[in-house]
Amino acid sequence: MAKSKTKTIYTCQNCGAQRPRWEGKCTDCGAWNSFVEELQLPEVKTRGWSTGSPEKGSPSAKPVSLDQSLEEVKLDRFDTDYEELNRVLGGGLARGSFVLLGGSPGIGKSTLLLQMAGGLAKHKHKVLYISGEESVSQTGSRAHRLGIRSPLIEIGCESNLHSIMELARFKKPEVLVVDSIQTMFLPDLQAAPGSVSQVRECAGHLMGLAKQEGITVILIGHVTKDGNIAGPKVLEHMVDCVLSFDGDASYNFRLLRALKNRFGAAHELGVFQMNSKGLEEVANPSELFLEERGDQLIGSAVFASMEGTRPLLCEVQALTLSSPMAMPRRTALGIDVNRLHLLTAVLDRHLDVRLSSNDIFINVVGGLKLVEPAADLAVAAAILSTEGRRDLDAKTCFFGEIGLTGEVRGVSFAENRIKEGDKLGFQHFVIPYSNKRHLADLKLSKDKKITFIKNVRDLSRLI
Repeated sequence: MAKSKTKTIYTCQNCGAQRPRWEGKCTDCGAWNSFVEELQLPEVKTRGWSTGSPEKGSPSAKPVSLDQSLEEVKLDRFDTDYEELNRVLGGGLARGSFVLLGGSPGIGKSTLLLQMAGGLAKHKHKVLYISGEESVSQTGSRAHRLGIRSPLIEIGCESNLHSIMELARFKKPEVLVVDSIQTMFLPDLQAAPGSVSQVRECAGHLMGLAKQEGITVILIGHVTKDGNIAGPKVLEHMVDCVLSFDGDASYNFRLLRALKNRFGAAHELGVFQMNSKGLEEVANPSELFLEERGDQLIGSAVFASMEGTRPLLCEVQALTLSSPMAMPRRTALGIDVNRLHLLTAVLDRHLDVRLSSNDIFINVVGGLKLVEPAADLAVAAAILSTEGRRDLDAKTCFFGEIGLTGEVRGVSFAENRIKEGDKLGFQHFVIPYSNKRHLADLKLSKDKKITFIKNVRDLSRLI
């Protein structure tokens, strides 16, 4: 019988699209020069994973009836010894889960997972840390620098996935850390490490290891220049939890976000501070982002944001300058610039403040990125303050969404936002009128006041 010939196929490294011949631009995702030549090998018989060994005449999967007791299907969690990390993960690291951590180079991904390994070892959990980028001596010296010394933590240097899986089955750790998935490779595939096919197949084998053996597997993933996790998008669909670790190079704090979480709330935020001893938790990030707020409060408004289930207070600054240009500049750091265009048009139309001839600059202090529309009211207050040269009260907090007709719309979690501001000593809250009915049972401290507004005209009169 004649052997099947190996065929050449071109795979887009950005989205995973495949073509029979090379193309300069991927018509699926629009990326240029992203196609890489790979050999298309015959299909591997053992691909994916199964929960049992199939026997003749019987199914391999063993379904569990939901009328069984809760103890039989209960999700076991590990305490990482870091409250910020536990909260982002949904209450701790779930046993047998598959977690992906992405972030920019040098942001502290390996440091975070090494410190997490130290926290797990304190609670008598066995950890195997495999690095494909550093030698054992390099990883060990970093761990000793961070003060991590435990017989329950073992480190290794390997890139061959077959060897890693054999080692994991032999050592039987409770948590396996792979640093990073882009350096791992399967000898069966001819593609280079980091390519779409290698990342996809390696992740599939590690997912099988996690689900079959009950080992929690944590992958470190590289990111592209756009900030997205490198490799195929199917990688993010396969894992149970996607964590993003980022931060501004100008600041020493780092933000850990849960972009996807099957075991807890998504978009949860954890704040860490980098120092000589590694990463330290920030128990009250609102104080961190407001501690350097100056005395010049023209164009400075405080916004109560919601990051997952956590309320977070931050400072929004605005500056307007008369521009000689026919097309004035609109610069926004921390919010979407299209949102700034919308707010400028609404204020111009309904308040007649003539912002169309001014340069407008918006900055969210601390490098935070605000995506919720509830920031509209704080941004508008800062713009009106700097345009009218009027100070804003230092103890006033704003949140609310502004519509195109000038109305101020209600937002979610108003009570949580107000309680966070009350705890930090804010005395005046400017919020949408439609949130009033949800705050009937709210009890504030003495001398605290809430102002409900329906339109941007009410905001202008208030300022």
